[in-house]
Amino acid sequence: MTDHYYAVIMAGGGGTRLWPLSRQSKPKQMLALFDERSMFQTAVDRILDIFPPERIFVVTVQEQAIALQQQHTKLPSENFLIEPTARGTASVIGLAAVVLQHIDPEAIMAVLGSDHYIADEALFRQLLQTAGEAAQQGYLVTLGIEPTFPSTGFGYIQRGDPVGEFNGHQIYKVKKFKEKPSQSQAEAMIADGQHDWNSGMFIWRVDRILAEIDRQMPDLYAGLQKIRQALVNPDSQAVVDQVWGDLENQTIDYGIMENAQNVVVLPAVGLGWSDVGSWDSLFDLLDGDEHGNIVMGGEHFGLDTTCSLIYMNQPRRLIVTIGVEDLVVVDTGDVVLVCDKAQAQRVRQVVRQLRDSGKEYL
Repeated sequence: MTDHYYAVIMAGGGGTRLWPLSRQSKPKQMLALFDERSMFQTAVDRILDIFPPERIFVVTVQEQAIALQQQHTKLPSENFLIEPTARGTASVIGLAAVVLQHIDPEAIMAVLGSDHYIADEALFRQLLQTAGEAAQQGYLVTLGIEPTFPSTGFGYIQRGDPVGEFNGHQIYKVKKFKEKPSQSQAEAMIADGQHDWNSGMFIWRVDRILAEIDRQMPDLYAGLQKIRQALVNPDSQAVVDQVWGDLENQTIDYGIMENAQNVVVLPAVGLGWSDVGSWDSLFDLLDGDEHGNIVMGGEHFGLDTTCSLIYMNQPRRLIVTIGVEDLVVVDTGDVVLVCDKAQAQRVRQVVRQLRDSGKEYL
């Protein structure tokens, strides 16, 4: 399996919920939030023991491709696949699948994120090896994350009957996918102990996922076949650009996975995973001071300030807070964001309204 195992890192997102630090020119995956390495660099680093650079592919948009290549120069430039416009993860994954099938008809692909935090990297690599073995037998494998609270922002996977053990890890049939439930539904799914968060990480043989695309999204499949036929030509990107605009804008979850055959979930218990989806998620990943405050990148002076996050990237800048709690303050020089920690998910709503009104700062 090893020689036919490839990683596909999806790195075209904008990370709007970490605005104003995350911008179109430097989205979330290019940021160094936890150490000196960006999240994209870390995403590549932690899989190099399994995938050599020539078997790591990155799908991104044109305006981010050069910057990402500069962040990880070990990856061949031809391994950066360009998504002309946002068309949903079904098209993105389909594009990577036909490219890999052209290179290696026996390819197995692991679809991974570029902006995930993973605490136990050794366990992650072990799970990828396990999922690869299950995928080789024809299963469509998704990694399920043990829920830590009743989140309404994640999709959920309901486990069915056990399928068998691979490398000591039990995998289960997927009974049902549930996207972004209500609060009461999330609480019920946490209580029954049968549900995992959908990590958005998938492992499968390329022939299996393309067969499912053919069965469920035939128009997308037809477009992907035009792209595959053009891969023998040096100007294949021109064909991608031409075909792309007519492809259906759909996610892999809705378009394929909900009705796919032989779908299994591999629970990733103890992985320490986060999609770092919003400012409030950093409270679970970073240590605060004795008052529960997290200060990043600058100087803060607080009186009666607790459980707050203060971020600034401006030199010789002091932020002072008095008598506040559960606050997020982000100062990027041209923008200052102040919000209640519980409202941090609404940052993407601000970004949407700024974009619709033609404002700058994006």
